[in-house]
Amino acid sequence: MSTTELYDLAIIGGGVNGAGIARDAAGRGAKVLLLEAGDLAQGTSSASTKLIHGGLRYLEHYEFGLVRESLKEREALWQIAPHIIHPLRFVLPHVEGLRPRWLLRLGLFLYDHIGGRKRLAATRTVDLRRHPAGAPLKGGFAAAFEYSDGWVDDARLVALNALDAAEHGATILVQSRLTAAHRDGDSWELKTADRTFRASALVNAAGPQVLSVEGLLGDKPDYAMRLVRGSHIVVPKLFDHPYAYFFQLPDGRIFFAIPYQRDFTLIGTTDRDQQSGDPIAANAEEIAYLCEGASRYFAKTITPADVVWTYSGVRPLIDDGSGKPEAATRGYRLELSDPARGAPLLSVYGGKITTYRHLAEEAVDKLAARLPALSGKRWTTARPLPGGDFPIDGLEALKADLAAAYRFLGEGDVDRISRAYGTRARVWLGDAQGWQALGRNFGAGLTKAEVDYLCAHEWAHHAEDVLWRRTKLGLRLNKAEQADLTEYLGG
Repeated sequence: MSTTELYDLAIIGGGVNGAGIARDAAGRGAKVLLLEAGDLAQGTSSASTKLIHGGLRYLEHYEFGLVRESLKEREALWQIAPHIIHPLRFVLPHVEGLRPRWLLRLGLFLYDHIGGRKRLAATRTVDLRRHPAGAPLKGGFAAAFEYSDGWVDDARLVALNALDAAEHGATILVQSRLTAAHRDGDSWELKTADRTFRASALVNAAGPQVLSVEGLLGDKPDYAMRLVRGSHIVVPKLFDHPYAYFFQLPDGRIFFAIPYQRDFTLIGTTDRDQQSGDPIAANAEEIAYLCEGASRYFAKTITPADVVWTYSGVRPLIDDGSGKPEAATRGYRLELSDPARGAPLLSVYGGKITTYRHLAEEAVDKLAARLPALSGKRWTTARPLPGGDFPIDGLEALKADLAAAYRFLGEGDVDRISRAYGTRARVWLGDAQGWQALGRNFGAGLTKAEVDYLCAHEWAHHAEDVLWRRTKLGLRLNKAEQADLTEYLGG
Protein backbone atom coordinates (compact mmCIF):
# COMPACT_ATOMS: atom_id res chain seq x y z
CA MET A 1 0.00 0.00 0.00
CA SER A 2 1.51 3.34 -1.06
CA THR A 3 2.03 6.06 1.49
CA THR A 4 1.34 9.76 1.07
CA GLU A 5 4.48 11.94 1.14
CA LEU A 6 4.08 15.24 3.01
CA TYR A 7 5.48 18.64 1.96
CA ASP A 8 5.05 22.28 2.84
CA LEU A 9 5.16 23.41 -0.78
CA ALA A 10 4.75 21.58 -4.09
CA ILE A 11 5.76 23.15 -7.40
CA ILE A 12 4.56 22.01 -10.80
CA GLY A 13 7.06 22.75 -13.54
CA GLY A 14 10.82 22.32 -13.83
CA GLY A 15 11.60 25.36 -15.92
CA VAL A 16 13.53 28.37 -14.68
CA ASN A 17 10.64 29.81 -12.66
CA GLY A 18 9.77 26.52 -10.96
CA ALA A 19 13.42 25.75 -10.16
CA GLY A 20 13.99 29.29 -8.93
CA ILE A 21 10.98 29.16 -6.61
CA ALA A 22 12.09 25.75 -5.32
CA ARG A 23 15.55 27.12 -4.54
CA ASP A 24 14.26 30.22 -2.78
CA ALA A 25 11.59 28.40 -0.74
CA ALA A 26 13.89 25.54 0.32
CA GLY A 27 16.46 28.08 1.46
CA ARG A 28 13.82 29.80 3.61
CA GLY A 29 13.04 26.61 5.50
CA ALA A 30 10.18 24.94 3.64
CA LYS A 31 10.06 21.27 2.75
CA VAL A 32 9.74 21.53 -1.03
CA LEU A 33 8.69 19.15 -3.79
CA LEU A 34 9.19 19.95 -7.47
CA LEU A 35 7.41 17.84 -10.09
CA GLU A 36 8.47 18.02 -13.73
CA ALA A 37 6.75 15.96 -16.43
CA GLY A 38 9.87 15.68 -18.58
CA ASP A 39 13.41 16.91 -18.04
CA LEU A 40 14.50 20.10 -16.32
CA ALA A 41 14.39 23.00 -18.79
CA GLN A 42 13.02 20.69 -21.47
CA GLY A 43 10.74 23.38 -22.89
CA THR A 44 10.95 27.16 -22.99
CA SER A 45 13.80 27.50 -20.51
CA SER A 46 16.33 25.81 -22.80
CA ALA A 47 15.10 27.57 -25.94
CA SER A 48 15.88 31.21 -25.15
CA THR A 49 18.33 33.50 -26.93
CA LYS A 50 20.70 32.78 -24.01
CA LEU A 51 20.72 36.39 -22.83
CA ILE A 52 20.52 38.07 -19.45
CA HIS A 53 19.33 41.41 -20.75
CA GLY A 54 17.12 44.34 -20.02
CA GLY A 55 15.27 44.05 -23.30
CA LEU A 56 16.25 47.15 -25.21
CA ARG A 57 13.38 46.73 -27.67
CA TYR A 58 10.81 46.61 -24.82
CA LEU A 59 11.39 50.34 -24.36
CA GLU A 60 9.55 50.86 -27.65
CA HIS A 61 6.50 49.25 -26.09
CA TYR A 62 6.79 51.44 -22.94
CA GLU A 63 7.63 48.49 -20.70
CA PHE A 64 9.82 50.67 -18.51
CA GLY A 65 9.12 48.75 -15.31
CA LEU A 66 10.05 45.42 -16.89
CA VAL A 67 13.23 46.87 -18.40
CA ARG A 68 14.26 48.42 -15.08
CA GLU A 69 13.65 45.15 -13.22
CA SER A 70 15.58 43.18 -15.84
CA LEU A 71 18.51 45.58 -15.86
CA LYS A 72 18.80 45.36 -12.07
CA GLU A 73 18.92 41.58 -12.30
CA ARG A 74 21.79 41.42 -14.81
CA GLU A 75 24.58 42.10 -12.32
CA ALA A 76 22.84 40.26 -9.48
CA LEU A 77 22.75 37.08 -11.57
CA TRP A 78 26.30 37.55 -12.85
CA GLN A 79 27.42 37.80 -9.21
CA ILE A 80 25.90 34.45 -8.19
CA ALA A 81 26.77 32.52 -11.35
CA PRO A 82 29.98 33.88 -12.91
CA HIS A 83 30.67 30.51 -14.56
CA ILE A 84 27.46 30.32 -16.66
CA ILE A 85 26.84 34.07 -16.97
CA HIS A 86 29.25 36.62 -18.37
CA PRO A 87 29.10 40.14 -19.82
CA LEU A 88 28.68 40.51 -23.56
CA ARG A 89 29.18 43.65 -25.61
CA PHE A 90 26.61 44.18 -28.35
CA VAL A 91 27.08 46.23 -31.49
CA LEU A 92 23.97 47.93 -32.89
CA PRO A 93 24.57 49.41 -36.35
CA HIS A 94 22.60 52.46 -37.36
CA VAL A 95 20.77 51.92 -40.66
CA GLU A 96 19.43 54.82 -42.69
CA GLY A 97 15.67 54.62 -43.06
CA LEU A 98 15.11 52.53 -39.95
CA ARG A 99 15.12 53.79 -36.34
CA PRO A 100 16.75 57.25 -36.25
CA ARG A 101 20.10 57.63 -34.56
CA TRP A 102 18.73 59.95 -31.86
CA LEU A 103 16.11 57.35 -30.88
CA LEU A 104 18.71 54.60 -30.55
CA ARG A 105 20.95 56.86 -28.47
CA LEU A 106 18.04 57.87 -26.22
CA GLY A 107 17.06 54.24 -25.68
CA LEU A 108 20.62 53.30 -24.81
CA PHE A 109 20.93 56.29 -22.46
CA LEU A 110 17.90 54.99 -20.55
CA TYR A 111 19.35 51.48 -20.72
CA ASP A 112 22.54 52.66 -19.05
CA HIS A 113 20.87 54.69 -16.30
CA ILE A 114 17.54 53.23 -15.13
CA GLY A 115 18.79 49.87 -13.91
CA GLY A 116 21.50 50.63 -11.39
CA ARG A 117 24.40 49.54 -13.64
CA LYS A 118 27.64 49.32 -11.67
CA ARG A 119 30.16 46.91 -13.18
CA LEU A 120 28.99 46.62 -16.77
CA ALA A 121 30.59 49.00 -19.25
CA ALA A 122 28.56 51.95 -20.54
CA THR A 123 27.37 52.53 -24.08
CA ARG A 124 29.73 54.14 -26.56
CA THR A 125 29.49 55.23 -30.17
CA VAL A 126 31.79 53.36 -32.58
CA ASP A 127 32.82 53.56 -36.21
CA LEU A 128 32.41 50.17 -37.89
CA ARG A 129 35.04 51.10 -40.45
CA ARG A 130 37.59 50.82 -37.65
CA HIS A 131 35.86 48.60 -35.07
CA PRO A 132 36.53 44.80 -35.11
CA ALA A 133 32.79 44.14 -35.43
CA GLY A 134 32.76 45.95 -38.78
CA ALA A 135 35.07 43.54 -40.59
CA PRO A 136 32.56 40.67 -41.13
CA LEU A 137 29.82 43.06 -42.30
CA LYS A 138 29.00 44.31 -45.75
CA GLY A 139 30.41 47.65 -46.75
CA GLY A 140 28.41 50.77 -46.08
CA PHE A 141 27.93 50.45 -42.33
CA ALA A 142 29.67 53.16 -40.33
CA ALA A 143 27.96 54.53 -37.22
CA ALA A 144 27.04 52.02 -34.51
CA PHE A 145 26.52 51.80 -30.78
CA GLU A 146 28.28 49.36 -28.49
CA TYR A 147 26.47 48.49 -25.25
CA SER A 148 26.44 45.86 -22.50
CA ASP A 149 24.20 42.93 -21.69
CA GLY A 150 24.89 39.39 -20.51
CA TRP A 151 25.13 35.82 -21.79
CA VAL A 152 23.69 32.83 -19.92
CA ASP A 153 23.68 29.07 -20.39
CA ASP A 154 19.93 28.91 -19.86
CA ALA A 155 19.45 25.17 -19.34
CA ARG A 156 22.34 25.00 -16.88
CA LEU A 157 20.84 27.94 -14.99
CA VAL A 158 17.76 25.77 -14.41
CA ALA A 159 19.77 22.70 -13.43
CA LEU A 160 21.89 24.65 -10.96
CA ASN A 161 18.85 26.23 -9.33
CA ALA A 162 17.37 22.75 -8.92
CA LEU A 163 20.67 21.45 -7.55
CA ASP A 164 20.86 24.27 -5.01
CA ALA A 165 17.23 23.61 -4.04
CA ALA A 166 18.09 19.93 -3.48
CA GLU A 167 21.10 20.87 -1.39
CA HIS A 168 18.69 22.88 0.77
CA GLY A 169 16.52 19.80 1.21
CA ALA A 170 14.11 19.98 -1.73
CA THR A 171 12.94 16.86 -3.55
CA ILE A 172 13.31 17.20 -7.33
CA LEU A 173 11.38 14.65 -9.40
CA VAL A 174 11.72 14.65 -13.18
CA GLN A 175 9.78 12.38 -15.55
CA SER A 176 6.95 12.78 -13.01
CA ARG A 177 3.82 14.10 -14.67
CA LEU A 178 1.00 15.34 -12.44
CA THR A 179 -2.06 13.20 -13.18
CA ALA A 180 -4.55 14.45 -10.58
CA ALA A 181 -4.81 17.13 -7.92
CA HIS A 182 -7.45 18.53 -5.62
CA ARG A 183 -7.82 20.53 -2.45
CA ASP A 184 -8.46 18.39 0.60
CA GLY A 185 -9.18 20.64 3.54
CA ASP A 186 -6.20 22.84 4.24
CA SER A 187 -3.83 21.04 1.86
CA TRP A 188 -3.45 19.76 -1.69
CA GLU A 189 -3.42 16.09 -2.66
CA LEU A 190 -1.33 15.45 -5.76
CA LYS A 191 -0.86 12.27 -7.76
CA THR A 192 1.61 11.08 -10.35
CA ALA A 193 1.45 7.69 -12.05
CA ASP A 194 2.87 5.87 -9.04
CA ARG A 195 3.03 8.25 -6.06
CA THR A 196 0.80 10.40 -3.91
CA PHE A 197 1.81 13.65 -2.24
CA ARG A 198 0.22 16.13 0.11
CA ALA A 199 1.34 19.74 0.29
CA SER A 200 0.18 22.74 2.30
CA ALA A 201 0.55 25.03 -0.72
CA LEU A 202 0.93 24.61 -4.46
CA VAL A 203 2.66 26.62 -7.19
CA ASN A 204 1.67 26.28 -10.82
CA ALA A 205 4.83 27.19 -12.74
CA ALA A 206 4.09 25.08 -15.79
CA GLY A 207 4.98 27.75 -18.33
CA PRO A 208 3.14 27.17 -21.63
CA GLN A 209 1.08 24.49 -19.86
CA VAL A 210 -0.05 26.80 -17.07
CA LEU A 211 -3.67 26.85 -18.26
CA SER A 212 -3.77 23.07 -18.72
CA VAL A 213 -2.55 22.61 -15.17
CA GLU A 214 -5.13 25.14 -13.92
CA GLY A 215 -7.79 22.98 -15.54
CA LEU A 216 -6.40 19.85 -13.91
CA LEU A 217 -6.49 21.63 -10.56
CA GLY A 218 -10.11 22.63 -11.09
CA ASP A 219 -9.32 26.35 -10.92
CA LYS A 220 -10.40 29.11 -13.28
CA PRO A 221 -7.40 30.88 -14.86
CA ASP A 222 -6.85 34.51 -13.94
CA TYR A 223 -5.43 35.42 -17.37
CA ALA A 224 -5.69 34.42 -20.98
CA MET A 225 -2.33 33.36 -22.41
CA ARG A 226 -0.78 33.98 -25.79
CA LEU A 227 1.70 31.34 -26.90
CA VAL A 228 4.43 32.73 -29.12
CA ARG A 229 7.07 30.55 -30.79
CA GLY A 230 10.60 31.85 -30.98
CA SER A 231 13.01 30.03 -33.30
CA HIS A 232 16.77 30.23 -33.61
CA ILE A 233 19.34 28.90 -36.04
CA VAL A 234 22.97 27.95 -35.45
CA VAL A 235 25.54 28.23 -38.25
CA PRO A 236 29.33 27.84 -38.42
CA LYS A 237 30.85 30.95 -36.93
CA LEU A 238 30.61 34.09 -39.01
CA PHE A 239 33.22 36.10 -37.08
CA ASP A 240 36.17 35.63 -34.74
CA HIS A 241 35.81 38.63 -32.43
CA PRO A 242 33.97 38.48 -29.05
CA TYR A 243 31.18 40.96 -29.86
CA ALA A 244 27.54 40.13 -30.48
CA TYR A 245 25.24 41.99 -32.86
CA PHE A 246 21.81 43.58 -32.46
CA PHE A 247 20.36 44.02 -35.94
CA GLN A 248 17.24 45.81 -37.20
CA LEU A 249 15.05 44.69 -40.09
CA PRO A 250 12.79 46.76 -42.34
CA ASP A 251 9.66 45.12 -40.90
CA GLY A 252 10.48 46.69 -37.52
CA ARG A 253 11.69 43.47 -35.91
CA ILE A 254 15.16 42.89 -34.52
CA PHE A 255 17.40 39.86 -34.22
CA PHE A 256 20.70 38.93 -32.61
CA ALA A 257 23.84 37.25 -33.94
CA ILE A 258 25.86 35.91 -31.03
CA PRO A 259 29.14 33.96 -30.62
CA TYR A 260 28.11 30.43 -29.65
CA GLN A 261 30.05 27.46 -28.31
CA ARG A 262 33.36 28.76 -29.71
CA ASP A 263 32.83 27.51 -33.28
CA PHE A 264 29.32 28.69 -34.13
CA THR A 265 27.07 31.74 -34.43
CA LEU A 266 23.57 31.79 -32.92
CA ILE A 267 20.98 33.83 -34.85
CA GLY A 268 17.47 34.64 -33.65
CA THR A 269 14.77 35.04 -32.79
CA THR A 270 11.44 34.95 -34.58
CA ASP A 271 8.01 35.67 -33.11
CA ARG A 272 5.16 33.50 -34.41
CA ASP A 273 1.87 32.78 -32.69
CA GLN A 274 1.84 29.11 -31.72
CA GLN A 275 -1.38 27.22 -32.27
CA SER A 276 -2.33 24.22 -30.19
CA GLY A 277 -1.09 21.05 -31.81
CA ASP A 278 1.46 22.76 -34.07
CA PRO A 279 5.00 21.37 -33.82
CA ILE A 280 7.36 23.43 -31.67
CA ALA A 281 10.00 23.67 -34.36
CA ALA A 282 11.34 26.22 -36.80
CA ASN A 283 9.55 25.96 -40.12
CA ALA A 284 11.17 26.64 -43.49
CA GLU A 285 9.79 30.18 -43.55
CA GLU A 286 11.34 31.06 -40.19
CA ILE A 287 14.71 29.58 -41.15
CA ALA A 288 14.69 31.49 -44.44
CA TYR A 289 13.66 34.70 -42.62
CA LEU A 290 16.62 34.48 -40.23
CA CYS A 291 19.05 33.59 -43.03
CA GLU A 292 17.85 36.48 -45.17
CA GLY A 293 18.02 38.86 -42.24
CA ALA A 294 21.59 37.88 -41.44
CA SER A 295 22.54 38.12 -45.11
CA ARG A 296 21.40 41.75 -45.16
CA TYR A 297 24.29 42.56 -42.82
CA PHE A 298 27.08 39.98 -43.15
CA ALA A 299 29.41 39.92 -46.14
CA LYS A 300 28.93 36.15 -46.29
CA THR A 301 25.55 35.06 -47.61
CA ILE A 302 23.81 32.71 -45.16
CA THR A 303 21.45 30.09 -46.58
CA PRO A 304 19.38 27.30 -45.01
CA ALA A 305 22.08 24.87 -46.18
CA ASP A 306 24.48 26.52 -43.68
CA VAL A 307 22.24 25.79 -40.70
CA VAL A 308 23.65 23.03 -38.48
CA TRP A 309 20.95 23.16 -35.80
CA THR A 310 17.69 24.90 -35.04
CA TYR A 311 15.73 25.10 -31.82
CA SER A 312 12.40 26.62 -30.91
CA GLY A 313 10.56 27.42 -27.71
CA VAL A 314 7.10 28.63 -26.82
CA ARG A 315 6.92 31.76 -24.73
CA PRO A 316 3.86 31.83 -22.46
CA LEU A 317 2.90 35.50 -22.64
CA ILE A 318 -0.02 37.22 -20.99
CA ASP A 319 -2.54 38.08 -23.70
CA ASP A 320 -2.69 41.86 -23.48
CA GLY A 321 -4.42 42.34 -26.80
CA SER A 322 -1.28 43.32 -28.71
CA GLY A 323 -1.60 42.99 -32.47
CA LYS A 324 1.87 41.66 -33.25
CA PRO A 325 3.41 38.77 -31.28
CA GLU A 326 6.60 40.74 -30.66
CA ALA A 327 4.57 43.51 -28.98
CA ALA A 328 2.96 41.23 -26.37
CA THR A 329 4.22 41.93 -22.87
CA ARG A 330 7.17 39.94 -21.53
CA GLY A 331 6.12 40.84 -17.99
CA TYR A 332 4.71 38.36 -15.49
CA ARG A 333 1.85 38.12 -13.03
CA LEU A 334 1.65 36.12 -9.80
CA GLU A 335 -1.84 35.28 -8.62
CA LEU A 336 -2.43 33.82 -5.15
CA SER A 337 -5.80 32.20 -4.49
CA ASP A 338 -8.21 33.69 -1.98
CA PRO A 339 -7.94 32.19 1.55
CA ALA A 340 -11.65 31.37 1.42
CA ARG A 341 -10.93 28.78 -1.27
CA GLY A 342 -8.75 26.71 1.05
CA ALA A 343 -5.16 25.62 0.52
CA PRO A 344 -3.10 28.26 -1.31
CA LEU A 345 -2.48 28.08 -5.04
CA LEU A 346 -0.01 30.50 -6.59
CA SER A 347 -0.07 30.64 -10.40
CA VAL A 348 2.78 32.08 -12.45
CA TYR A 349 1.78 33.72 -15.72
CA GLY A 350 4.51 34.83 -18.12
CA GLY A 351 8.08 35.69 -17.17
CA LYS A 352 11.50 35.57 -18.78
CA ILE A 353 14.91 34.13 -17.95
CA THR A 354 16.36 37.45 -16.77
CA THR A 355 13.67 38.08 -14.15
CA TYR A 356 13.36 34.52 -12.81
CA ARG A 357 15.20 35.17 -9.51
CA HIS A 358 13.18 38.25 -8.67
CA LEU A 359 9.97 36.49 -9.72
CA ALA A 360 10.82 33.59 -7.40
CA GLU A 361 11.58 35.95 -4.52
CA GLU A 362 8.28 37.76 -5.00
CA ALA A 363 6.41 34.45 -5.26
CA VAL A 364 7.88 33.12 -2.02
CA ASP A 365 7.17 36.44 -0.30
CA LYS A 366 3.50 36.07 -1.27
CA LEU A 367 3.36 32.49 -0.04
CA ALA A 368 5.12 33.30 3.24
CA ALA A 369 2.03 35.12 4.51
CA ARG A 370 0.08 31.86 4.23
CA LEU A 371 2.80 29.26 4.85
CA PRO A 372 4.50 29.44 8.27
CA ALA A 373 7.28 27.09 7.15
CA LEU A 374 8.67 29.94 5.02
CA SER A 375 10.27 31.58 8.02
CA GLY A 376 13.59 32.64 6.52
CA LYS A 377 14.57 35.95 4.98
CA ARG A 378 15.39 36.77 1.38
CA TRP A 379 18.73 35.23 0.50
CA THR A 380 19.13 34.37 -3.17
CA THR A 381 21.35 37.32 -4.12
CA ALA A 382 23.80 36.55 -1.32
CA ARG A 383 24.67 32.92 -2.09
CA PRO A 384 26.20 31.71 -5.37
CA LEU A 385 24.70 28.94 -7.40
CA PRO A 386 26.61 25.63 -7.29
CA GLY A 387 30.03 26.08 -8.87
CA GLY A 388 29.80 29.87 -8.79
CA ASP A 389 31.70 30.39 -5.55
CA PHE A 390 34.52 32.44 -7.05
CA PRO A 391 34.95 36.17 -7.77
CA ILE A 392 32.73 37.75 -10.41
CA ASP A 393 35.83 38.47 -12.52
CA GLY A 394 37.58 35.20 -11.64
CA LEU A 395 36.70 32.91 -14.55
CA GLU A 396 40.08 33.22 -16.25
CA ALA A 397 41.86 32.41 -12.97
CA LEU A 398 39.59 29.39 -12.51
CA LYS A 399 40.39 28.20 -16.03
CA ALA A 400 44.10 28.60 -15.35
CA ASP A 401 43.81 26.55 -12.16
CA LEU A 402 41.96 23.74 -13.96
CA ALA A 403 44.45 23.77 -16.83
CA ALA A 404 47.33 23.43 -14.35
CA ALA A 405 45.63 20.65 -12.36
CA TYR A 406 44.47 18.66 -15.42
CA ARG A 407 47.19 19.09 -18.01
CA PHE A 408 45.65 16.55 -20.36
CA LEU A 409 42.68 18.83 -21.02
CA GLY A 410 42.90 20.95 -24.15
CA GLU A 411 42.13 24.67 -24.13
CA GLY A 412 38.64 24.06 -25.50
CA ASP A 413 37.94 21.39 -22.86
CA VAL A 414 39.05 23.71 -20.06
CA ASP A 415 36.87 26.51 -21.39
CA ARG A 416 33.78 24.31 -21.75
CA ILE A 417 34.14 22.59 -18.40
CA SER A 418 34.89 25.80 -16.49
CA ARG A 419 31.90 27.59 -17.99
CA ALA A 420 29.56 24.68 -17.29
CA TYR A 421 30.61 23.55 -13.81
CA GLY A 422 32.77 26.27 -12.27
CA THR A 423 34.35 25.01 -9.06
CA ARG A 424 32.17 21.88 -9.17
CA ALA A 425 34.23 20.55 -12.10
CA ARG A 426 36.65 18.97 -9.65
CA VAL A 427 33.83 16.85 -8.23
CA TRP A 428 33.84 14.63 -11.31
CA LEU A 429 37.34 15.33 -12.59
CA GLY A 430 38.66 14.11 -9.23
CA ASP A 431 42.37 13.30 -9.26
CA ALA A 432 42.43 12.25 -12.93
CA GLN A 433 45.78 12.69 -14.62
CA GLY A 434 44.69 11.51 -18.05
CA TRP A 435 41.63 10.87 -20.20
CA GLN A 436 41.70 7.17 -19.36
CA ALA A 437 40.99 7.96 -15.70
CA LEU A 438 37.64 9.52 -16.70
CA GLY A 439 36.44 6.36 -18.38
CA ARG A 440 34.80 5.87 -21.74
CA ASN A 441 35.02 8.85 -24.09
CA PHE A 442 31.83 9.29 -26.08
CA GLY A 443 33.43 12.01 -28.24
CA ALA A 444 34.31 15.70 -28.01
CA GLY A 445 35.67 15.19 -24.50
CA LEU A 446 32.41 13.86 -23.05
CA THR A 447 33.43 11.04 -20.72
CA LYS A 448 31.76 8.45 -18.54
CA ALA A 449 32.79 10.43 -15.45
CA GLU A 450 30.95 13.53 -16.65
CA VAL A 451 27.87 11.62 -17.83
CA ASP A 452 27.64 9.71 -14.55
CA TYR A 453 27.92 12.98 -12.63
CA LEU A 454 25.10 14.53 -14.66
CA CYS A 455 22.88 11.51 -14.03
CA ALA A 456 23.66 11.31 -10.31
CA HIS A 457 23.59 15.02 -9.46
CA GLU A 458 21.69 16.87 -12.20
CA TRP A 459 18.79 14.50 -13.02
CA ALA A 460 19.88 13.65 -16.57
CA HIS A 461 18.23 10.45 -17.81
CA HIS A 462 18.56 10.42 -21.58
CA ALA A 463 21.13 11.30 -24.22
CA GLU A 464 19.12 14.38 -25.20
CA ASP A 465 19.28 15.64 -21.60
CA VAL A 466 23.07 15.40 -21.65
CA LEU A 467 23.78 16.53 -25.21
CA TRP A 468 21.38 19.46 -25.58
CA ARG A 469 20.62 20.73 -22.07
CA ARG A 470 23.38 19.87 -19.56
CA THR A 471 25.96 20.39 -22.34
CA LYS A 472 25.69 21.49 -25.96
CA LEU A 473 27.89 18.65 -27.20
CA GLY A 474 25.14 17.51 -29.53
CA LEU A 475 26.72 20.05 -31.89
CA ARG A 476 29.94 18.05 -31.86
CA LEU A 477 29.14 14.35 -31.51
CA ASN A 478 28.37 12.50 -34.73
CA LYS A 479 25.39 10.14 -35.08
CA ALA A 480 27.36 7.05 -34.11
CA GLU A 481 28.73 8.73 -30.98
CA GLN A 482 25.27 9.95 -30.01
CA ALA A 483 23.94 6.41 -30.51
CA ASP A 484 26.67 5.07 -28.20
CA LEU A 485 25.62 7.51 -25.49
CA THR A 486 21.98 6.58 -25.96
CA GLU A 487 22.87 2.90 -25.56
CA TYR A 488 24.95 3.62 -22.46
CA LEU A 489 22.05 5.46 -20.84
CA GLY A 490 19.67 2.63 -21.61
CA GLY A 491 17.78 4.12 -24.54
